[in-house]
Amino acid sequence: MATYVLIPGAGSDSWYWHLVAPRLVALGHDVLAPDLPVGEAGVTFSDYADVVVEAIGSRTDLVVVAQSLGGFTGPIVCERLPADLLVLVAAMVPRPHETAGEWWANTGHDEAMRAAAVRDGRPEPDMQDVETLFFHDVPTEVTAAAMRRGTRAESDSMFATPWPLAAWPDVPTKFLLCRDDRLFPADFQRRVVGERLGIVPDEMPGGHLPALAHPEELVVRLEAYRGEVG
Repeated sequence: MATYVLIPGAGSDSWYWHLVAPRLVALGHDVLAPDLPVGEAGVTFSDYADVVVEAIGSRTDLVVVAQSLGGFTGPIVCERLPADLLVLVAAMVPRPHETAGEWWANTGHDEAMRAAAVRDGRPEPDMQDVETLFFHDVPTEVTAAAMRRGTRAESDSMFATPWPLAAWPDVPTKFLLCRDDRLFPADFQRRVVGERLGIVPDEMPGGHLPALAHPEELVVRLEAYRGEVG
């Protein structure tokens, strides 16, 4: 069995994985979903990785799963510890020493997001309209619970500090994009992942938050990846 290490996206915490974690535990796995110091002054991705590495401790057979902004943290963890697999889910893929703030312009994200909205006949994307952009396929009751919990703003330092790695870690890497993702459209992700990782991403239905919208399918995908490297 594996140790699944689940890293959430921006402004989120372990709750994001609350529908995925018990399914993995039921399959006999050890599951860690550390809460990160979101919003603390001066915090960086290296600090996030410190928290994750400390939570892992001496555990082995690591499968690191990183969602969205977690794509900056997951590879650092895999650089520090011997992981069996890194799975990026609807994630950002950084280049060496790129900041998360630079990533948006460097990848052409805004143009791609707006073009996807026009193509799909949707209004101009509004980053503040989280229900439309992020939760459009999440069940109503899960969305309501998320809205009650709210989010925390990431500190400015998270977007201003260069990613510390000089190269991608030597770890098998899988990328799973969501075909109906309105934040990171599928054609945008195919291009960025090809350019930056040199791999073809796998695809599943749904929007940007598959752990909330499609937890069962996400678990099936993760287990299939684990079987490939196992």
